[in-house]
Amino acid sequence: MARVTKDMIIADILAMDSGIAQILRNAGMGCAGCPGASGETLGGSAPGHGVDVDALIEEINAYLDSK
Repeated sequence: MARVTKDMIIADILAMDSGIAQILRNAGMGCAGCPGASGETLGGSAPGHGVDVDALIEEINAYLDSK
């Protein structure tokens, strides 16, 4: 089962499952259309958007676990 971590590149996370883009959008991160997604980690980007990265990772992993 795939798991998301803070040190993963956002584009790699988005490639795991198309539903993750909506989770990121709901959190206030428009990563799917951002050129920075191919070089930034989730842990590096989330705080700049005012997002609690640990809570976001928990939500993404719960989504992946539900599939």
